[in-house]
Amino acid sequence: MLLAPTPETAEFISGTYVFDTVRVVPVDVGVADGTWTVTAGPLDLRFTTGRRRLAGYLLCAVPGALARRPAWSALTDRPARLLLPGVRTRGSAGAGRREWYGARDLRAIRAVSAFFEGADLGAAAPVEPPVRFGFGSVPRKPGVTRVSTTVVLGSE
Repeated sequence: MLLAPTPETAEFISGTYVFDTVRVVPVDVGVADGTWTVTAGPLDLRFTTGRRRLAGYLLCAVPGALARRPAWSALTDRPARLLLPGVRTRGSAGAGRREWYGARDLRAIRAVSAFFEGADLGAAAPVEPPVRFGFGSVPRKPGVTRVSTTVVLGSE
């Protein structure tokens, strides 16, 4: 399910990936003292991040201009696949689009509470099965990754 803040955002993202449902809803994100709050229509999410570990420090050392370059994503794709099964940094997206991800930070999630339409979504758990949109998945352990994403539109 995609919860998007505007019709334009919903159109662009759903033109790149396939979702069972797309909803345009108010979205609000806040961060204070390592605690994130996200409200998006029927979703209420609150989580706390842990300390940055070695991978997070290494990713923070990558300048933004470098992280956005397709060549950097190509260089980091194989190590990402080996270290985080299912994760890819480049690939083919929907509608003939090509996409590159440049990770810039990574932190584990220490605690989380999430509700969807008032129902408690339970404790954090490994991401299984892998997500079904895009060309890759996400790490199995819940975390927050800062990512620079580049999408090149194909001939539609």
